[in-house]
Amino acid sequence: MPQLSQDNQEWLQKLFSRPSIWTQFLPLFRAQRYNADIHQITENEGDPRAVPDIKPMGSERMEMRKRQMPVAQDAPGAAPGQPGAGSRGSNACCFCWCCCCSCSCLTVRNQEDQRPTIGSHELRADLPTWEESPAPTLEEVNAWAQSFDKLMVTPAGRNAFREFLRTEFSEENMLFWMACEELKKEANKNIIEEKARIIYEDYISILSPKEVSLDSRVREVINRNMVEPSQHIFDDAQLQIYTLMHRDSYPRFMNSAVYKDLLQSLSEKSIEA
Repeated sequence: MPQLSQDNQEWLQKLFSRPSIWTQFLPLFRAQRYNADIHQITENEGDPRAVPDIKPMGSERMEMRKRQMPVAQDAPGAAPGQPGAGSRGSNACCFCWCCCCSCSCLTVRNQEDQRPTIGSHELRADLPTWEESPAPTLEEVNAWAQSFDKLMVTPAGRNAFREFLRTEFSEENMLFWMACEELKKEANKNIIEEKARIIYEDYISILSPKEVSLDSRVREVINRNMVEPSQHIFDDAQLQIYTLMHRDSYPRFMNSAVYKDLLQSLSEKSIEA
């Protein structure tokens, strides 16, 4: 095997000891490997068993992405309002690689959430939570025992019954019934739509903690009519809750301490008078 002369050995040693030689050839090696991988993928596209062998590391992947974004943004012929492949345009779907908050589905959702409402907090405050009424008389309280209708027809009777429902954790039934009564008094279409939405969110939605118990048929009718609600949209649901309170809660109310204490207190006052 021929040996290099001493001058050649010194020249090679100086050449390979220079650090710049590797920085010059390393990008070429990477480019050749990348082109070879792309060529292999192109040849294997028709073979379903072929698996591409491109495994860029994290830093290389980020570098490739940075290089692609300016190219897509500076592409000739692109309209000013059209985003490039790497831009965060509002027309990107919600599965875009950047997971940005400007996707079209989120934009529509934000627009719906920000739509103007007719004083939702004010309308919610208008819905009755407690009725002012004079103290009931002994005759009225005795009449409550005759029928559920006579109990519900007076504000004092509804307040006493609601106080009992609170002890059974079913106060939402009375609140829903009262809200439906208030909705029937409205004539303005916009206010009807807003109040119907509030009642739906508070008492019909399955996500509400105050959801009332309704069957599936009534729920389906309400869901269809919520597109254009009227003041009578909850009539079937209101009747169902009224019947539930009549059959289930009213008998227990007549035997409860709330009713018996009130009746005894009014009886004693009547005797003293």
